[in-house]
Amino acid sequence: MAHRVGDLEINLLLALDALLREENVTHAAARLNITQSALSGRLNKLRQILNDPLFLPASTGRGVTATPHALAMKPELEQLLERLKQFAQKAHLFDPASSDRTFRIAASDNPAAILAPDLLPLIHDRAPGLRIAFIFPDRSRIGELLEHGDLDLYIGAPDDAPQDLIGRSLFDDELVTAQRIGHPRGTGPLSLDEFCSLDHLLISSNGGMFSGIIDGALAEHGRSRRVTVSVQSYALAPLLVATTDCLCTLPRRLLQRFTHSLDLFEPPLALGRSRIEIFLASEDGGGPRASLAAVHGG
Repeated sequence: MAHRVGDLEINLLLALDALLREENVTHAAARLNITQSALSGRLNKLRQILNDPLFLPASTGRGVTATPHALAMKPELEQLLERLKQFAQKAHLFDPASSDRTFRIAASDNPAAILAPDLLPLIHDRAPGLRIAFIFPDRSRIGELLEHGDLDLYIGAPDDAPQDLIGRSLFDDELVTAQRIGHPRGTGPLSLDEFCSLDHLLISSNGGMFSGIIDGALAEHGRSRRVTVSVQSYALAPLLVATTDCLCTLPRRLLQRFTHSLDLFEPPLALGRSRIEIFLASEDGGGPRASLAAVHGG
C-alpha cells in the first residue's frame, strides 16, 4: 500500500470525497463538474490503489453505499482536503498585512546590526503579525538548514556561503575609521603614520585573531599597525572604541549609527568595499524572497 501513495492524485481524493458526501454517482459527478464516465474511471483507479470496492449499489436500487473501509477514511479525508485547501490559499498569495509567519534569518551581528534597525520598523508597519528570528549562522550547515526549511534566509559576505546557494547582493559599503569623540589625536585628516602608530580594535569572526584584511593592505605598502584589542562582536566594537583611544575600521552603515559618540574618517589607504548578500537554497517564486520582497515593497 505504502508504495502506491504517490498514485493518489488530488482529483482521486476529490472524487472519493464527492461520492462519500453524495452517495450517488450522478450527483457526485455534477458536484465535480465532470461526466459520470470520468467519475467511474476515477473510482476504478481508487479501487485498485486502495484494494477495496469502496462503494456498492444501495439496497434501495438508488445511489451507492460506502464500504466500511471507505467510511473509516472519511474523517481523515475531510481533514486532509481542508489542509490542502489552506495550503493552496497560503501558497497562492502572500499577504504581509495578514500573515503570521515566522521568518528565521541566519546572520552574523555585522549585517544584523546594519539591517535590523531599519528592517524591523518596516515589517512592524507593513506586516504586524510577522515574527523575525535572527540566528547566528552555523556556516558548516547553512546549505542543509536552508534546504530543509529550518532557515529562510542567510545574510552574509559572499565568501561565507556555500557555492551552490543562490545569492543576491543587498548592498556594498565603504570602510571608514572611527575614533571616540575627544580623542587626543584631534579631528584632522588621518595620516598613514598616525594610523600605524595608534592602537586599533579588530573584529575577529573566529575569535582571538589580531590580523585581518586591513593588515594585509598595509603589508602591501610595507607598513603595519598595532592591534591591541580583538573582539568577535561588531555590535560591541563601537561601544569599546567610544571608551578607549583605539581606532576601528568598519563599514560606514554600521558606524554611522554611533556618530553621537564617534568621529568618522576616511582611512589613509585604499581599502576594498564590504559587500553583503542574501542567500537562498533555491529560486522560489512563492518562497521567502518573494515574501520579504512583498513586505519591503519590491
